[in-house]
Amino acid sequence: MNNLLVKFSGNILVVDDILDNLRILSASLMERGYQVRCAKNGAMALIAAKKEPPHLILLDIKMPDMDGYAVCQKLKADDSTCNIPIIFLSALDDVFDKVKAFAVGGVDYITKPFQIEEVIVRVQHQLALQAAKAEISHLNIELEQKVKQRTAQLEKVINQRDREIAEHKQTQQKLVYQALHDALTGLPNRILFMEHLQKSLHRITRNKNYLCAVLFVDLDRFKIINDNWGHAVGDRLLIAISQILQACSREVDTVARLSGDEFAILLEDLQDLQDAIAIAERLLDKLTAPIHLDECKVYIGASIGIVFGSATYQTSDELLRDADIAMYRAKALGKGRYAIFDREMYDRTLHLSQIEIDLRYALERQEFLLHYQPIISLTTGRLTGFEALVRWQHPQTGLTYPGDFIAIAEETGLIVPLGEWILQEACQQ
Repeated sequence: MNNLLVKFSGNILVVDDILDNLRILSASLMERGYQVRCAKNGAMALIAAKKEPPHLILLDIKMPDMDGYAVCQKLKADDSTCNIPIIFLSALDDVFDKVKAFAVGGVDYITKPFQIEEVIVRVQHQLALQAAKAEISHLNIELEQKVKQRTAQLEKVINQRDREIAEHKQTQQKLVYQALHDALTGLPNRILFMEHLQKSLHRITRNKNYLCAVLFVDLDRFKIINDNWGHAVGDRLLIAISQILQACSREVDTVARLSGDEFAILLEDLQDLQDAIAIAERLLDKLTAPIHLDECKVYIGASIGIVFGSATYQTSDELLRDADIAMYRAKALGKGRYAIFDREMYDRTLHLSQIEIDLRYALERQEFLLHYQPIISLTTGRLTGFEALVRWQHPQTGLTYPGDFIAIAEETGLIVPLGEWILQEACQQ
């Protein structure tokens, strides 16, 4: 530490009204490498310190006109000189004088007559403190710059991360939206519709007064229009249909495209079940009217199945199934109308489904048989041929006539293998 103190140099201002003191102090300090300026009174000291602030001031207390205390106070009151360390030199050795010296801003106090070695050591100590403060200040500035730089880098990383998170959320939201919405019409798809439908069923269990209904809408002539006008026109038609369905529904309702030309509407918070019928009738009016698609005008029509929500339904699949059954009933009655689901429809659907299953087994097991009806010429009265009539010998229900199964065979495509069997059996017989 002493070596560091000796090597340190600085600019020192010595203030004393006694010339011998000025000469001794300035000579001793300059021998040790310090730059020294002298002032004989307080006024000169203030001018010199203001013009070129020194690193340290050796200040005598007892001087004419202005004593050292007053000089120190003025220096401390000036922003340009307030940080200069001041060592007082005084023949006054009273405690009160020393306390006052420190009170006005002095950093040290040397009693006259002074020993030059003591002055040098104290000067070195104060200048070393100043150097240390300067170094600390410099390091603090560097540290602040590094902190600012690091903070800027960190903010950049955080901003980049925030952007990536935002982009990830947008991508995630987009993927979720795509997973739950129809790409063509933008309507909710089957998955989202079934979620809303299940929530609606939960409301029924919590509130007995809650009324809801499902409309299953199937377009009557879409395949014809799609085949004749092309898929581009078909897509525009589906978009127009989705807009009509939304316009005829309420804000609380959910309009969804299930697949192809099948749509469904969940009607929630109905005041009366007749409201669902009124909406269905309004839809039929809109869908029966011509729809303009730029260069063409098309007539589409629709069949609508209606089912009312109730506590008897456990799942959304059951509710949508019955709406689908009602829609097929509307088609069977001649299309362009609505049908309200009842239990008889479900039982009939189960019956027809069972007949279809039994028909497939009947073809495999050859449960059919032929009855022949003669064809007599009215002119000659002679036999001219036979008409082969198919019958089904059902293992449980017994002999079944064509009116009970031919329509189902035609609808399911089983009429083709059945016809081949009839032809082959008749030829063999």
